[in-house]
Amino acid sequence: MAVKTMSPTLIAELAERFKALGEPARLQLLAALREGEHSVTELVEVTGLGQANVSKHLQQLCTAGFISRRKEGTFAYYALADDEVFALCDTMCGRIEAEHQAKRAALRLTR
Repeated sequence: MAVKTMSPTLIAELAERFKALGEPARLQLLAALREGEHSVTELVEVTGLGQANVSKHLQQLCTAGFISRRKEGTFAYYALADDEVFALCDTMCGRIEAEHQAKRAALRLTR
């Protein structure tokens, strides 16, 4: 696999994207939006997070390009911009599960 050279601008943008994913509440919102479009009120109900907190995190996810926003009357609806973010999440979840399995196996060997 060829190594991609990253410019300082690309590195900074990539860091901002990873920073947006570094907050559990934002990951929880992305997981809820994986099921489809939701209003802020619906996301508050689904996640149990406060309205102001949900709104703040949705704005950050929008800015990072992970979600889109659609206005309908006085309501705003949010949806995933695309499913690509979950390719990264699925890769990391698989890695974490493999590490947990290795730790469990090591613990069994020490007993």
